[in-house]
Amino acid sequence: MKKIFLSILLIAISVSLFAQIGATTNVDELSDAQISQLMKQAESMGQTSDAQLEQFAMSKGIKQEEIAKFRARVEKLKKQGKVTQAEGKHSVGAGREYTETTGGGSIINAKKEDDAEIQPKIFGAGLFRNGSITFEPNLRIATPKTYIVGPDDRLIIDLTGDNERSYELQVSPEGIISMEYVGRISVGGLTIEQASSKIKSVMAKTYPALKTGRTSVAINLGNIRSIQVTVTGQAIKAGTYTIPSLANVYRALYVSGGPSNNGTFRNIQVIRNNKVIAVVDVYDFLLRGLQQGNVRLQDQDVINIPAYSKRVEISGEVKEAAIFEVKGTETLQDVINFAKGFTSEAYTAKIKSFQNTDRERKISDVSSAQYATYQPKNGDKFIVEAILERFENRVEIIGSVFRPGVYELDKGLTLSGLIKKADGITEDAFLNRGYINRLNPDKTQYFISFDVAKILSGEEKDILLTREDKVTINSLFDLREEYSVTIQGEVRAPGTFDFAENLTLVDVVQMAGGFKEGATPNRIEVSRRITKADSSSRTAELFIVNIDENLRIVGNEFALKPFDIITIRNSESYSVQKQVRIEGEVKYPGMYTITSKDYRISDLIKKAGGLSTYAYPEGASLKRPGAEKINPGDKNAINNAEEEEKKFLNLERVQDDAAVKVDEKLVQSDLVGIDLESILKKPLSRQDLILEEGDIIRVPKQLQTVKVTGEVLNPNSIVYVPGKNFKQYVNGAGGFTNSALKKRAYIKYANGSTEAAKKFLFFNNYPKVKPGAEILIPFKAEKEKMNTQAWVGIGTGIASLAVVIVSLFR
Repeated sequence: MKKIFLSILLIAISVSLFAQIGATTNVDELSDAQISQLMKQAESMGQTSDAQLEQFAMSKGIKQEEIAKFRARVEKLKKQGKVTQAEGKHSVGAGREYTETTGGGSIINAKKEDDAEIQPKIFGAGLFRNGSITFEPNLRIATPKTYIVGPDDRLIIDLTGDNERSYELQVSPEGIISMEYVGRISVGGLTIEQASSKIKSVMAKTYPALKTGRTSVAINLGNIRSIQVTVTGQAIKAGTYTIPSLANVYRALYVSGGPSNNGTFRNIQVIRNNKVIAVVDVYDFLLRGLQQGNVRLQDQDVINIPAYSKRVEISGEVKEAAIFEVKGTETLQDVINFAKGFTSEAYTAKIKSFQNTDRERKISDVSSAQYATYQPKNGDKFIVEAILERFENRVEIIGSVFRPGVYELDKGLTLSGLIKKADGITEDAFLNRGYINRLNPDKTQYFISFDVAKILSGEEKDILLTREDKVTINSLFDLREEYSVTIQGEVRAPGTFDFAENLTLVDVVQMAGGFKEGATPNRIEVSRRITKADSSSRTAELFIVNIDENLRIVGNEFALKPFDIITIRNSESYSVQKQVRIEGEVKYPGMYTITSKDYRISDLIKKAGGLSTYAYPEGASLKRPGAEKINPGDKNAINNAEEEEKKFLNLERVQDDAAVKVDEKLVQSDLVGIDLESILKKPLSRQDLILEEGDIIRVPKQLQTVKVTGEVLNPNSIVYVPGKNFKQYVNGAGGFTNSALKKRAYIKYANGSTEAAKKFLFFNNYPKVKPGAEILIPFKAEKEKMNTQAWVGIGTGIASLAVVIVSLFR
C-alpha cells in the first residue's frame, strides 16, 4: 500500500508541475526545476532536437514570443550541468562532455576544446593529431638494401651491353617472379640485395655475357606493395591498418591517433615474429629531433602501446608547463629539461613538490642541489614559483638632484655618498631640510629629516643608508605656490602668464598680443593680493596705471608682483557695428546697420522705405535670437538662419493620485509680439522697441486663412472671414473631439503673440480671431477609473472617520 501511495503521490506532483507550466506562459516565472522537467519529458518522448523541444514547449502553453527566452534558459541550464545529458554522453563538469565509443577494444576519450584548455596538457599528446606532421613515407628514393621483397612488389630488371632487354615483373603471392627465357625465380622473403644477387646468378645461365661483364643488369623496385600492421594497447584508435611497405613506426602511430591518455610515449614496442625488435621513445624526437627505434615496418608487424608507469606534472615559471612521462632512472633535473628550463622570472633555489602517500598528500621543498638526484614518483606535482618583487640592495633618491633614480647600495654607503652618485644637488634645491623614508623590520615606515647644507659641508654627522631607503630633496618651487600674473579684458590674447622677477605691466600687455581697437590704455586697473595681516576689511589693493598706444608707461615704471590681475576695459564711445534685417513687404528689404543706441523699429521701417501696398502690419513680427545665438567672438555677426514655423502645442501630462494636471508649454520661440500699426502711428512709444544686434523684422503679405489644429475632428486651414468668431472656425474644422480641453484653448497670432481663452462663470470666453492666426485645442487626459481596491480604501477611511466622530460625541 505504501508503494502504491508513493506512486500516486509522484504522479500527482508531476501532473501538478506540468499543469503549472501549461498555465504559465511567461518563461521568467518558470523555475529551473520546471524547465529541466520539461526537457526530460520531451526527451522521454524522443523529441531531443532543439526544434522538437521548442515545439513541445509550445504544446505545453508557452507562447511563440516566449520561445527565445525558453531557448536561452535551456542553454543556461546545459552550461551549468543541471540537465541530464543524452544517452551515450557523460558529464565531466560545467557543461563539458566526452563521448565513449569502442573500437578494437579501446575507449576513445574525445573531450571538448574548453576542457582541454582547463586540464594540464600531456606532453606529446598533440604530435600524432597534428595534420601538419603526417609522417608520410618518401616513395621517391632508392630502394633500401634491407628492403624485404614480398608479394605484389614489382621488380624492374634492365639488361644493357651485348644484350638489351627490360623486364617489369610482379612478385606472386608465393614470392615468385617468372622471367622469359629464364624461368621462375623465388625472391619472396629476401632482401632486395639478396634478391638481386640470386636473379643475376640465375640469368647468367641464359645470358653468358653477364659472367664476362659484356652485359650488365640493374634490378630496382618499381612499385612498392602495401602491408598490414596492427596497433594494440593504449592507442586512440587501436586496430589493423594498411600502409605503404616503406612506412615506419611514426606513420602507423599517426594513422592510429597515437597513444591515448593512459598510453606511454616512452616505451612503444615494435613486435615482429613474436619478438620485440625495437622500442620507440617519442621524447627523443620531440626534444632532440632524433628518431631512434623508428624502424621501417614489415607486413604483420605489431605496434604495442603499453600504459604509462610514471607521470609527473610541472607548472609555474617554466617555459613549457605540462605533464611529463618519466623513466625509472630520470630525475627532477630531467623533468626541468623536458619543460625547456626555467623562465627568467623563476625562483630556482627551491621547487615545491606535492606528492601522494598511501593515505594523503604531502608537500616538500626540493633545493637546487637535489635536482639531479631527486627521483620523482608517479603523480608528483612540481610548482616553480616566481622570484620576489623586491631588491636586496636598492636605494632611491628623488627631487632636486641632477640624476634622480635608484642606485646600488654599496657597503657603507652614506647619504652624502648617494648625493654624489646622483651628481649633486641642483641650484633650486631647498637646503634647509630633506628627509629619508625608511622601512622598519615590520615594514612600517618612519622618517629621518636632515639639513642638506650641513650634511654636504660636514657640519652634521653623515647618515648610513639601509636597503630600500628613499631620499627626498625638495625644490624651492615645490614648497611655494606657482607664481603667475593674469591679464584680462581688451587685449588680443588674455590669459595667465608665469611670473618672473622684474616683470613689468608693459611686458605682460605685449605677451597678451597688445591692445584691441576699443581698449582704454590710459586707465588700466591692477589688483594685488594683500599678503600682510591687516585689521581692516580690505581684500585687495588697486592701482590705476596709464600707458600710451606705443606701450610706454606714462610716469614711473610699474613693476608687477605675483598673482597681480590686470584689467583693461573698453572705451565708452567705442562700439562695433551692429546689424539687423528686415524682410517681407517693405520697399527695400535687407540688412541695415544700427546707427545709434536708441535705434528703433520705426527707424528701421523708415530706412527700408516704408511698407508696401500688400503689407499686413498686424502680422508683423520681431525675431530676437538672444546673445547665445550670436557668435560672441565676432560683434558684427548675426544669426541669418531662417526661423522654423512653430506649429503645435507641446503638452506634458502629469498624473497624480488626486487629479490629472495638463501643463501646456509653447514650443520655444524667439518671436516677440509687436503691434506695427501702433508703432507706425506713434513712433518712440513703448511699443516702438529699441533694436538689438541680430534682430529680424518680418512684414508678411495680407493673410487670408486661419489654421485650426489640435483636438478637432478635421484639423485644417479655413478662409478668414471678418466677423467670424472662435467657435465658428472650430466648427469649420469638424468641432471639438471628446478629448478636447476647451478651457485651455488659445490663439497664436501671426506676429508671434498669443492669447488664451478665459473663464467667465460657467462660460468660456474665447479670444478674437485675426487673419493668419492659429487656433490650438489641447488634449484632455483621461482620468483613471477607480478600481475595487480604491473603493474599499475609501470605504475604510469613511468608516474610520465615522468611528472617530462617534467617539468624540460620546
